[in-house]
Amino acid sequence: MAYIERNTYLDRLWRNKDMDTIKVISGVRRSGKSTLLKMFEERLLSEGVSEERIQVFNFENPDFDQYRDSKLLYEKIKSQLVPGVQNYIILDEIQLVQEFERAVDGLYILDNTDIYITGSNAYFMSGELATYLTGRYFEVKLYPLSFKEFMSVQNGDVSIEEGFNKYLQGTLPFFIRYEDVNDAAIYLEDVLNTILLKDVVQRLEIRDVDTLNRIMKVLMSSVGSVVSIAKITNTLKSDGNKISDKTVERYVQGIVDSLLIYRAPRFDDSGRKYLKSRDKFYLVDPGMRRIMISNRPGDLGHTLENVIYLELLRRDYTVFVGELADRTEVDFVAVDKQGGRQYIQVSLSTLDETTLARELHPLEKINDNYPKLLLTLDTIERTASYNGIQKMNALDWLLE
Repeated sequence: MAYIERNTYLDRLWRNKDMDTIKVISGVRRSGKSTLLKMFEERLLSEGVSEERIQVFNFENPDFDQYRDSKLLYEKIKSQLVPGVQNYIILDEIQLVQEFERAVDGLYILDNTDIYITGSNAYFMSGELATYLTGRYFEVKLYPLSFKEFMSVQNGDVSIEEGFNKYLQGTLPFFIRYEDVNDAAIYLEDVLNTILLKDVVQRLEIRDVDTLNRIMKVLMSSVGSVVSIAKITNTLKSDGNKISDKTVERYVQGIVDSLLIYRAPRFDDSGRKYLKSRDKFYLVDPGMRRIMISNRPGDLGHTLENVIYLELLRRDYTVFVGELADRTEVDFVAVDKQGGRQYIQVSLSTLDETTLARELHPLEKINDNYPKLLLTLDTIERTASYNGIQKMNALDWLLE
């Protein structure tokens, strides 16, 4: 089966090959981490690296169960190292190894080892591993397919508008290989349930799975809207569920750590400070929403916002929801690695003058000189400029 080209990630790994860092590839389950490493392995082989110098362990494969003990894993890899040359160690789903950080740290300090590890939740990078490897690892965050990657494998006669409608059904690499829509939906549901079970329920030792599912539904139905922990708690209590804010926060953080959902904090632009407890949440795959809840009229706007948010993450921005002094909201404040920023508003259409004025208003109130962008699905007026604010068709922007 042919690979989907994911050269942005592969090139990033290749640029950091043989650097004195541990390469960490993080991403939600089934986002393509194993395939990316397979492509990297094949590139090594094509560049003349012998098979003996490449050791691959996939801990989701039962064949490697015996090496889920960190000491046994370390001794096994060490015994197979080829002396005098660079060895490449690939450890897939390393979080399944008990005290894995000990093995990784031990291998790192050996001569001639270049280490690549993957994990399917944010938790494994926020605990002991990050403490052990401070300043010694390079993280590559892998996301499901971008719209550009998705369109690269579509037939040439598919318009970008038709392609976008298909894209919203599911963005995991393997999902798009299904020709039958029902089979595709079953696959996506299985992935969703696996993530909730293995990366949330088991890790947090949750007994009340029904409450977890209800919280997940609240987050999914609130994509693109401000959500507080207190609001979720009150929603559950209104249905007779006696639950505390602390428990809700624990469940929500578990879902965020599983990388199913991303939390976008709010940024008060006037005071240059982060606002707690009034975040927005966005799904890692917009297609998962219809698995748990039915799409409702007006949802396309929030779904488009979700897609734009994920694309900003792919482009290495840190993304906030902006709030001005009068509590006017800017959809996104995207901050790059050099501290620069751009402001982005997202709307289905601004052909109506009233809607256009409403969407331009928060951008017009921002006094700095950073770029300001209005993204819509308008096809009649794909681009325009309003006193320095650039309007652009969102699909054209996604394909840049």
